[in-house]
Amino acid sequence: MQQLSDKEGIDLLAKKFQVLKAEIHKVIVGQDDVVNQVIMSIFSRGHSLLVGVPGLAKTLLIQTISDALGLSFKRIQFTPDLMPSDIVGSEILDENRTFKFIKGPIFANIVLADEINRTPPKTQAALLEAMQEKTVTAAGQRYDLDKPFFVLATQNPIEQEGTYPLPEAQLDRFMFNIWVDYPTYAEEIAIVKNTTSDTSSQLNKVLSGEEIMYFQNLVRRIPVPELVYEYAVKLVGKTRKNSEFTHPLTEKYLDWGAGPRASQYLIIGAKCHAAMKGKYSPDIEDVKAVAFAILRHRIVRNYRAEAEGFTMEKIIETLMND
Repeated sequence: MQQLSDKEGIDLLAKKFQVLKAEIHKVIVGQDDVVNQVIMSIFSRGHSLLVGVPGLAKTLLIQTISDALGLSFKRIQFTPDLMPSDIVGSEILDENRTFKFIKGPIFANIVLADEINRTPPKTQAALLEAMQEKTVTAAGQRYDLDKPFFVLATQNPIEQEGTYPLPEAQLDRFMFNIWVDYPTYAEEIAIVKNTTSDTSSQLNKVLSGEEIMYFQNLVRRIPVPELVYEYAVKLVGKTRKNSEFTHPLTEKYLDWGAGPRASQYLIIGAKCHAAMKGKYSPDIEDVKAVAFAILRHRIVRNYRAEAEGFTMEKIIETLMND
C-alpha cells in the first residue's frame, strides 16, 4: 500500500467499510448490527462467535464476507466424532517412506467453525489454541498460520442433546459474542424474493489481505483519551465481586465477572468502532457501542437473575449507565 498518514488511513478505512457493507448487502438482507460487528472483529484482529437459531444465514454471512474480502476460506463442520487432526492436519507416510505433514483446514485466512458446540472439548481446544497462538504444533514441529487469520464460529442456542457448551475460559478467546436474531417482516419478504428467484449477485473483492493487516495495525495506533481507558476498566470492574467498583447489581445477580481481556477488547473495539465512523479517536459512546457483544459471554448470571428475568443485556445496560 502507498504511504498514508494515520488520518488519511482512518478516512480510507471508513470509506472501505461502507463499500464492503454495500457488497455484503447484495447477498445479506438486513442484519446490520451483525455485519458491523463481524467486520469490526476482523479489523480488530479478533474472532467472533455468532449465536442464533438455525436458518438465519450465519454461514452464508461468513462466506459472503470472505468472498468480498478476497481471502482464502475453509469451513469445518463440527460433529461429535471430529478429531483435532481433522482441524490442524496430520502426518502421513509418503511414497518415499518419510513422514510428511498434510495441512488441515485451519490453514486459511477465514475459518468457519460451524456448530462449534457439537464437538467434544478436546477438539474445541485444538481450534482455540490456534486462535490464541496463531500457530499449530504437530509432531514437535511448529507451523505458522496464514495471515490475516480469523475464526468465525457459529452456535445454535436451542440445541441441547449431543452438545458440548464452550467453557467460560474458551469463550473468552472470542472478541465478540454476536446474537443473530430473526429478520423483520419487510426483511423476510426481501429474503424470500431473493432466494426463490433465478437471480444471483456477483460480489466484487473490496479489500486484500495486505490492506486488512494495514488497517489492523492502524486501529492499534489510534490514540485513546485517559477518560475512555478509565471508563472501560471501571465498567469491567463493576462486573466483579469484591472489586472497588463492584455494582449492587453484581452482588445480587452475577456469579462471575469479566477478566482483563474484556477491558482490552473494549478499548480495541471502541477504537475500531470510531475509525469505521470516520472519527480519529474513540469516546465513551464507542465503548458502549461494543460493550454488549464483548461482555455478554464473559459474565455469568446466577439463578436469581434468571428467575427474576434479568437478562444479560439488561444487566450490562444498567452497569454502563450507572
